[in-house]
Amino acid sequence: MQPDGAYAMTRRDSAGWAGNGSTAWLWRGLQRGLRRGLASWLGALATAAALLLVCSLPALAKPDAKAAAQAPAQTAAQTEKCLGCHDDATLKSEDGTPMSVLADHFSRSAHRKLACGDCHAPTPGAKHPRDALGPVQPQVCQDCHADAFKAVAGSIHGRRASGDKAIKDCTGCHGSLHEVFKGGDPASPLSPVNQIKTCGACHEDMMGDYERSVHAHALLKSGLTEAAPSCASCHGKHDVRPKSDPVSTTHHAKVPETCGGCHSGILREWQDSAHGALWKSGNGGGKANEAPVCSTCHEPHAVKQPQGAAMKHQIADGCGNCHAKVSASFKDSFHGKATTLNNVKAAACASCHTPHNNLPASDPRSSIHPDKLAATCGTCHKNVNASFLSFDPHANPADPTRNVYVHWIWLSMTWLLISVFGLFGLHGLLWLQRALVGKLRGEFKSSHGGDGPYVRRFSRMQRGLHVTIVSSFLLLALTGLPLKFAEASWAPTLMSLFGGAETAGYLHRLAGLVTFGYFAWHLGMLVHGWVVKRERGYFWGPHSMMPQPRDLFELIGMLKYFLYLGPRPKFDRFTYWEKFDYLAVFWGVAIIGLSGLVLWFPTAATVVLPGWALNAAYVIHSDEALLATGFIFLFHFFHSNLRPEAFPMDPVIFTGRMPLARFKEERPLEYERLVAQGTLDDYLMPPPTAFSLRRAYVFGFTALSIGILLAFFIFSSLLGALQH
Repeated sequence: MQPDGAYAMTRRDSAGWAGNGSTAWLWRGLQRGLRRGLASWLGALATAAALLLVCSLPALAKPDAKAAAQAPAQTAAQTEKCLGCHDDATLKSEDGTPMSVLADHFSRSAHRKLACGDCHAPTPGAKHPRDALGPVQPQVCQDCHADAFKAVAGSIHGRRASGDKAIKDCTGCHGSLHEVFKGGDPASPLSPVNQIKTCGACHEDMMGDYERSVHAHALLKSGLTEAAPSCASCHGKHDVRPKSDPVSTTHHAKVPETCGGCHSGILREWQDSAHGALWKSGNGGGKANEAPVCSTCHEPHAVKQPQGAAMKHQIADGCGNCHAKVSASFKDSFHGKATTLNNVKAAACASCHTPHNNLPASDPRSSIHPDKLAATCGTCHKNVNASFLSFDPHANPADPTRNVYVHWIWLSMTWLLISVFGLFGLHGLLWLQRALVGKLRGEFKSSHGGDGPYVRRFSRMQRGLHVTIVSSFLLLALTGLPLKFAEASWAPTLMSLFGGAETAGYLHRLAGLVTFGYFAWHLGMLVHGWVVKRERGYFWGPHSMMPQPRDLFELIGMLKYFLYLGPRPKFDRFTYWEKFDYLAVFWGVAIIGLSGLVLWFPTAATVVLPGWALNAAYVIHSDEALLATGFIFLFHFFHSNLRPEAFPMDPVIFTGRMPLARFKEERPLEYERLVAQGTLDDYLMPPPTAFSLRRAYVFGFTALSIGILLAFFIFSSLLGALQH
């Protein structure tokens, strides 16, 4: 043994050994072992062996590190070589398949670090570019994206195996594998904005709804790409499942949590509501599918601003799917009908019950709890009082248990409508058939025109007053009937002609003020004639519009005439049907006007009236308006213009005069009286000018046309309601 020699040998190599700082401690340990002599020789050999092994590790590692360093260079070289041919936008195969891979696009791709050969496995024996490499197999993608493939396999896309819209490979959504950008890249087919086009290629109807939604507005117009939801925000990415699947993010029971990902504050509020409580109590069970969730009220893809008039109507209409009884009473109320006609200021369900925190009235937290009604109603109605708060917003006049007074008023108005329309309808039909026979027999000799002398029937003041009545009445009908029949198909269109329900409401009130004005003016004329002119006969006699015994005999005589049992009665200045028309105006203005004022100023009215008076006023105003418009457009128009002996229109109310021959025929008693008094000449006047006749016919036919059209709308809607 030559320890010195060994030592010397160790020292000669010490420079190289010690040069490796990581093994210097092993070298010093070996020196100490050698000094201890032969007894420690075996230990020194073991230490030396360990030293040699450790020192050899860096040398062994150097080839792998070199290979790793060479790999990117080899990938880049291979990519550069392939792009040498494929970086050409016009490159196509013999069958016309595009084969270009643009370098600019590939450099941004998520696959840019992969070599072409990593995905394109050449066919054995194939020589590229002479032989095509063939398409990339899905297994290649799965080797790297195993989790995504697993998710897709269980999704609706993975299970769709056939058809034109079947998902065949990754490129259907991700596009070219050479241009697979990361999701955050705006150029990616699956970026929030581009998802609309990518998903819309198959889901056209859904995307059409989405593009009209508030979500799309925020994403596409406001540019909120980080906040606004796109397809994947709600449906997920690879694990897209049908909404019938309990695991799906759009399953009924999962919708609140999905929407709550963005609308967390609303979710917390909704969870405390009656709807949320039902959802929570049944979550995981059957009742979770019964609870109204976000998509129950908000159309899933076409989500709109809930503050819009149309959306308020849509949501209120949807409430009836569960709350049928209260929904029916709401739709029959002023609030419901105004909402149906898209009046943005009208109270809908959420206006009183809150959009997401609706609770029963018995809950002290509820917005409709008695202690909170003043605040809730006060958002629209200022200065509410206790009587006002007792108003029933879901009144059902047909139900006496709701309020017996309102019920009896409704019954009275219903029987009044049936009686008037029934009696005058029969009267009109009998008259029509008799007049047609008389027309065919030549019983009516006179006409509206002619060159002979004319008799003055109405003064300029009376004609002007009638024109005012016609104009204001038509405006009241045009703006009021759509509200009465808000569910009819014609109502929204008619209301839109006036700029919408809100504008129509202002015009309706304006026409109401005009009605009060002409009514007051007429009363003033009567008082002036009685007091100043000392005129008499307002309450009795031939100039009176008050019913008298003679009117009853004339009615009986007309019925006999209708039934071919006697001649036509002789009439004086006013007939029984004209008196009915006149008094109906007094009745109508009083009843419709007062009930309208109560509805116009509800808080002021309930200072002296109980809350149910508002419900009663609504019934009276609505039914009396129906009575007035129906009677005028059917019976008054028939009596004055549409009966065969006066058809197509009698212009006397606009010209103020009628031919003497016709005057003798239709008002023989008045003619005889004027002749007997020697005052007939005082009433004679020349024929109306061509201009005045033209003006009368233009205005008259316009009014008749509007009235007949509205009459058709009225009775078609009534018949439709009876069928349902």
